Amino acid sequence: MFAQMTDSLDFHSKALVLRAERQRLIASNIANADTPGFVARDLDFRAAMSDALAGNDGGTRRQTLAGASNTHARHIALGSAGSGAGAALAYAVQSQPAMDGNSVDLDRERASFVNNSVRYESTLRFINGQSKTILSAIQGQ
Repeated sequence: MFAQMTDSLDFHSKALVLRAERQRLIASNIANADTPGFVARDLDFRAAMSDALAGNDGGTRRQTLAGASNTHARHIALGSAGSGAGAALAYAVQSQPAMDGNSVDLDRERASFVNNSVRYESTLRFINGQSKTILSAIQGQ
Protein backbone atom coordinates (compact mmCIF):
# COMPACT_ATOMS: atom_id res chain seq x y z
CA MET A 1 0.00 0.00 0.00
CA PHE A 2 2.73 2.42 0.96
CA ALA A 3 4.63 1.61 -2.26
CA GLN A 4 1.62 2.65 -4.32
CA MET A 5 1.49 5.99 -2.54
CA THR A 6 5.17 6.68 -3.06
CA ASP A 7 5.42 5.52 -6.70
CA SER A 8 4.18 8.89 -7.91
CA LEU A 9 6.66 10.69 -5.67
CA ASP A 10 9.44 8.52 -7.10
CA PHE A 11 8.38 9.41 -10.65
CA HIS A 12 8.35 13.13 -9.88
CA SER A 13 11.65 13.02 -8.01
CA LYS A 14 13.33 11.43 -11.04
CA ALA A 15 11.72 14.03 -13.29
CA LEU A 16 12.96 16.80 -10.99
CA VAL A 17 16.55 15.54 -11.16
CA LEU A 18 16.38 15.35 -14.97
CA ARG A 19 14.83 18.82 -15.22
CA ALA A 20 17.65 20.20 -13.06
CA GLU A 21 20.23 18.50 -15.30
CA ARG A 22 18.57 19.94 -18.41
CA GLN A 23 18.50 23.40 -16.81
CA ARG A 24 22.23 23.09 -16.13
CA LEU A 25 22.91 22.16 -19.76
CA ILE A 26 20.83 25.02 -21.13
CA ALA A 27 22.52 27.49 -18.78
CA SER A 28 25.89 26.20 -19.97
CA ASN A 29 24.84 26.75 -23.57
CA ILE A 30 23.75 30.32 -22.83
CA ALA A 31 26.97 31.04 -20.91
CA ASN A 32 29.04 29.80 -23.86
CA ALA A 33 27.11 31.67 -26.56
CA ASP A 34 30.23 33.69 -27.45
CA THR A 35 32.75 30.86 -27.16
CA PRO A 36 34.22 30.02 -30.58
CA GLY A 37 33.70 26.39 -31.54
CA PHE A 38 31.31 25.63 -28.67
CA VAL A 39 28.68 23.05 -29.60
CA ALA A 40 25.36 23.36 -27.79
CA ARG A 41 24.05 20.28 -26.00
CA ASP A 42 20.60 19.33 -24.83
CA LEU A 43 18.92 16.52 -22.97
CA ASP A 44 16.31 14.30 -24.59
CA PHE A 45 14.00 14.37 -21.59
CA ARG A 46 11.70 11.62 -22.83
CA ALA A 47 14.56 9.16 -23.40
CA ALA A 48 16.23 10.08 -20.12
CA MET A 49 12.98 9.68 -18.19
CA SER A 50 12.23 6.30 -19.72
CA ASP A 51 15.79 5.18 -18.86
CA ALA A 52 15.41 6.47 -15.30
CA LEU A 53 12.07 4.69 -14.86
CA ALA A 54 13.49 1.46 -16.26
CA GLY A 55 16.44 1.74 -13.88
CA ASN A 56 18.97 1.59 -16.70
CA ASP A 57 22.47 2.72 -15.84
CA GLY A 58 23.71 2.25 -19.38
CA GLY A 59 25.93 -0.78 -18.83
CA THR A 60 29.19 -1.09 -20.74
CA ARG A 61 27.74 -0.13 -24.12
CA ARG A 62 26.39 3.19 -22.88
CA GLN A 63 25.13 5.63 -25.51
CA THR A 64 27.10 8.85 -25.72
CA LEU A 65 26.56 12.31 -27.14
CA ALA A 66 26.69 11.80 -30.88
CA GLY A 67 24.95 8.42 -30.90
CA ALA A 68 28.23 6.53 -30.65
CA SER A 69 28.52 3.83 -28.06
CA ASN A 70 31.27 2.72 -25.73
CA THR A 71 32.56 -0.63 -26.88
CA HIS A 72 34.77 -1.28 -23.88
CA ALA A 73 34.08 -0.92 -20.16
CA ARG A 74 37.16 1.29 -19.70
CA HIS A 75 36.10 3.84 -22.32
CA ILE A 76 35.02 7.19 -20.95
CA ALA A 77 31.39 8.16 -21.57
CA LEU A 78 30.85 11.68 -22.91
CA GLY A 79 27.76 12.26 -20.77
CA SER A 80 27.95 14.26 -17.56
CA ALA A 81 29.23 12.20 -14.68
CA GLY A 82 26.66 11.02 -12.20
CA SER A 83 23.65 12.46 -13.97
CA GLY A 84 22.32 9.15 -15.20
CA ALA A 85 21.32 10.97 -18.36
CA GLY A 86 24.36 10.17 -20.50
CA ALA A 87 22.28 8.23 -23.01
CA ALA A 88 19.92 11.12 -23.58
CA LEU A 89 22.54 13.84 -24.08
CA ALA A 90 22.80 15.04 -27.64
CA TYR A 91 24.18 17.89 -29.65
CA ALA A 92 21.59 20.55 -30.37
CA VAL A 93 20.67 20.98 -34.02
CA GLN A 94 22.36 24.07 -35.42
CA SER A 95 19.76 26.42 -36.86
CA GLN A 96 21.99 29.41 -37.65
CA PRO A 97 25.52 28.66 -38.86
CA ALA A 98 28.14 30.88 -37.26
CA MET A 99 31.51 31.87 -38.66
CA ASP A 100 33.27 30.88 -35.42
CA GLY A 101 31.70 27.39 -35.29
CA ASN A 102 29.50 28.15 -32.28
CA SER A 103 26.14 26.37 -32.53
CA VAL A 104 24.27 28.19 -29.74
CA ASP A 105 21.02 29.86 -30.85
CA LEU A 106 20.29 32.27 -27.99
CA ASP A 107 16.60 32.68 -28.83
CA ARG A 108 16.02 28.94 -28.80
CA GLU A 109 18.08 28.49 -25.62
CA ARG A 110 16.19 31.22 -23.78
CA ALA A 111 12.85 29.71 -24.81
CA SER A 112 14.03 26.26 -23.71
CA PHE A 113 15.26 27.71 -20.42
CA VAL A 114 11.89 29.30 -19.64
CA ASN A 115 9.97 26.19 -20.74
CA ASN A 116 12.12 23.93 -18.59
CA SER A 117 11.84 26.34 -15.64
CA VAL A 118 8.04 26.22 -15.78
CA ARG A 119 8.08 22.42 -15.98
CA TYR A 120 10.56 22.24 -13.08
CA GLU A 121 8.29 24.45 -10.97
CA SER A 122 5.23 22.37 -11.82
CA THR A 123 7.07 19.18 -10.84
CA LEU A 124 7.94 20.80 -7.50
CA ARG A 125 4.28 21.69 -7.01
CA PHE A 126 3.19 18.12 -7.75
CA ILE A 127 5.67 16.80 -5.18
CA ASN A 128 4.53 19.37 -2.63
CA GLY A 129 0.86 18.58 -3.20
CA GLN A 130 1.38 14.84 -2.93
CA SER A 131 3.45 15.25 0.23
CA LYS A 132 0.70 17.34 1.81
CA THR A 133 -1.91 14.75 0.82
CA ILE A 134 0.11 11.90 2.36
CA LEU A 135 0.75 13.96 5.49
CA SER A 136 -2.93 14.79 5.92
CA ALA A 137 -3.82 11.12 5.46
CA ILE A 138 -1.30 10.11 8.13
CA GLN A 139 -2.58 12.76 10.52
CA GLY A 140 -6.19 11.73 9.83
CA GLN A 141 -7.44 15.11 8.71
